[in-house]
Amino acid sequence: MLFAMDVGNSNMVLGLFRQVGSEPGQARFAPELVTQWRITTPESRTVDELGVTLRSLFGASGVSVAEITGVAISSVVPPLDSMLRQLCEVFFKIKPLFIEPGVKTGMPVLTDNPAEVGADRIVNCVAAFERFQGACIIVDMGTATTFDVVSVRGEFVGGAIAPGLGIASEALFTRAARLPRIEIRKPAKVIGTGTVDNLQIGLYYGYIGLVDGILERMLERLKADADPESVVQVIATGGLAHLIAGGSRFIGVVDDQLTLTGLRIVFERNLGRQAKQERHRRRS
Repeated sequence: MLFAMDVGNSNMVLGLFRQVGSEPGQARFAPELVTQWRITTPESRTVDELGVTLRSLFGASGVSVAEITGVAISSVVPPLDSMLRQLCEVFFKIKPLFIEPGVKTGMPVLTDNPAEVGADRIVNCVAAFERFQGACIIVDMGTATTFDVVSVRGEFVGGAIAPGLGIASEALFTRAARLPRIEIRKPAKVIGTGTVDNLQIGLYYGYIGLVDGILERMLERLKADADPESVVQVIATGGLAHLIAGGSRFIGVVDDQLTLTGLRIVFERNLGRQAKQERHRRRS
């Protein structure tokens, strides 16, 4: 099995893909996830502590650690990377594939400094282009909300980053002493008559306005640079994707598995590299 790990600032999303073949030129892992978990990103856990957590998750799903034949990781938390490498080598006896400069993704990155682009953003774009085979915008709603633009030729051409809805709401509650923390959800009305629904209206519709305002301008730019009649797919992923997509004028698809799917695709594109590294490790 392939163990895919998307390590974000707040949460880690983990998934397993079953191996289906190893013939040259064939996909090695089924596209459907065997199972998926979301856990809090550890700030100070040791390798052993995180390993115990993983063993517990695997055991509850009836999966043995020995079944893992590959590990793919996208991480936006560099201080954890060395611990994750050690975790994979200790618990899985495998050297993981980190999505980083030098890894074959199949997607040109046409930005001022490609090394600055987060690994999760790249694998999201790889998965979206593989699915739609055309221009697309990916909105990933996590700690930050990222907007990533892929051209009709499958190039990452740039994007935008905005504070996530959770960060925005926490800043409001922290700085305004009389405002309570509330559940972030779609409000029942658009003109509030109490403090709680006033906050829910402002957060929900205010954030939809932010998302749609950026998307509208990006779509105009994409169509001006290409065919005005061209179809640009807008895909949302991340923890709040379903909530915000329900009120958006532009988001057409929500894909909870987009990042993990991208990790699987990139891992498969680097199978030769992984095999070479494994042979070198065994010789040494």
